[in-house]
Amino acid sequence: MIVGSVKEIKVHEYRVGLIPPHVSVFVSMGHDVIIESGAGEGSGYTDDEYVEAGARIIATAQEVWATCEMMVKVKEPLESEYDLLKDNLILYTYLHLAANTPLTQALLKHKVTSIAYETITDDFGGLPLLKPMSEVAGRLSVQEGAKYLEKPFGGRGVLLAGVPGVPKAKVVIIGGGVVGTNAAKIAVGMGADVSILDRSNRRLEQLDNMFGNTIQTLYSTPAILASQLETADLVIGAVLIPGASAPKLVKREMLKNMRQGSVIVDVAIDQGGCIETSHITYHDDPTFVVDGVVHYCVANMPGATPRTSTQALTNATLDYGLKIAAHPINGLMLEDKHLANGLNTYRGYCVNHEVALATGVAYTPLKSLLTLL
Repeated sequence: MIVGSVKEIKVHEYRVGLIPPHVSVFVSMGHDVIIESGAGEGSGYTDDEYVEAGARIIATAQEVWATCEMMVKVKEPLESEYDLLKDNLILYTYLHLAANTPLTQALLKHKVTSIAYETITDDFGGLPLLKPMSEVAGRLSVQEGAKYLEKPFGGRGVLLAGVPGVPKAKVVIIGGGVVGTNAAKIAVGMGADVSILDRSNRRLEQLDNMFGNTIQTLYSTPAILASQLETADLVIGAVLIPGASAPKLVKREMLKNMRQGSVIVDVAIDQGGCIETSHITYHDDPTFVVDGVVHYCVANMPGATPRTSTQALTNATLDYGLKIAAHPINGLMLEDKHLANGLNTYRGYCVNHEVALATGVAYTPLKSLLTLL
């Protein structure tokens, strides 16, 4: 198979879908790998390193898109790339289609076989290709939140750890999954007063066992959430429903009772955000203010640390990518339920129920479709 990777064009996105050590694995398996010139520079990989690994360097992204049979990316195609999509292309990347109806329609129009990192599952009920970036985003959320709590960045001028005789900052984390757990690790490490809200008693018990008395675990209800927001300095939105739009748990009216200069970091913004007042921002202009509350809503947070993020992501995507490249899609999806869960669109059909529900497109069950085709 001809496997390609291009330079990401999202604003301040420096990650890359394939790195040289992994290119050599694809090549050793008999695949032809083509890389757009300069694609890895943002993550610290040169064209020469790709050539040494066995890849061919292609001058333009357009030529890579036109030539490859399987495109390995990091972020979803942007509007300027829609016309580069084509019939029978396998697109392997983060998609977050529930929050992106135009891209969903473009993938269906061009009959792209799209496999989303964020909906591939594993035997443990997890999302193995979302996990490494959730770990990065969770840790970054507190790092960024601490910065924007500083007065020069619009915050209320609070140090997370406080100092002797002065209260610590209060960090409220909404959601106790991978993002929330990693946010808590950093917030606790920085000395903050940390609360985690979740709707799963089992998960709250796990978090309590994990962190002991260094955090407060709370069962999340609208009343409990509202009361926690009133005393929060930093709020981390870490809610995820796989493949679906994030629920808007923090309503606009709740902001009026929050502290002026407090900060919200909505990590769920890729899936539409869990804060009603959120909208996507970018690394070059990451914040905006609503009712005196600073909002940080960068949709590709891990892109700020591309060397770490690229290595963590591609380590997770490699084996699945090799499997996709080595087998016919029909048979593979019938045999591997976890990769089948990753399939969002297939030959002009939407085969992910949550995506169909969120975007309003028709849903076709994959098994019936594979039988028909």
